[in-house]
Amino acid sequence: MAENKNFYPALAVNNIRNFIPITLEMETNHYSTWAELFKIHCTVYQVIDHIIPTTPETESSKEKEKATAGNKEGSVVEKEKSAESYKEQWSRLDAIVLQWIYGTISTDLLHTIMSLSSTAQQTLERLDNIVQDNKASRVVHLENQFTRVHLNDFPNISAYCQELKMIADQLSNVGSLVLNQRLVLQLIASLNENYNGVAIFIQ
Repeated sequence: MAENKNFYPALAVNNIRNFIPITLEMETNHYSTWAELFKIHCTVYQVIDHIIPTTPETESSKEKEKATAGNKEGSVVEKEKSAESYKEQWSRLDAIVLQWIYGTISTDLLHTIMSLSSTAQQTLERLDNIVQDNKASRVVHLENQFTRVHLNDFPNISAYCQELKMIADQLSNVGSLVLNQRLVLQLIASLNENYNGVAIFIQ
């Protein structure tokens, strides 16, 4: 059975949510996780060059490959047809990557970053800039949340610990690393009187 050289794996992805279950929102700090999942997905489906700029060496290699293919084809007309076909295929794949981006972010972010005739790479760069610009205010907000977490606000100790760990992870995602010692000290400081003995033991 002959292999279809015009088929790209990205064309077979029907539901991006099966691969990237996170919805990126302005109010949360899951960008690092979302971005890593997105890059992995694009690498697996051979469209990573649509979101990460290619190096000069890579571009040179591609040009040589196209030139070699063109020489084999022979005629100028065939070369032009090949170039046009490549351009159309690239545009289609880029549109698919754009759909993946738009399908895994919140409506607010979608309206903020969407722009006519943008490539997937340009769109991802705008998204990254928004996240970077929002970092300072997010650190202040999360630090305030972190210091106000108290056991009395949760149904059990497990939920309390999970909340502290989640906020600590979010702080790390925006470049404000929470050391384990500080995490433990905050955990102890916000326990209630029922855990006085445990707090002393941990200290």
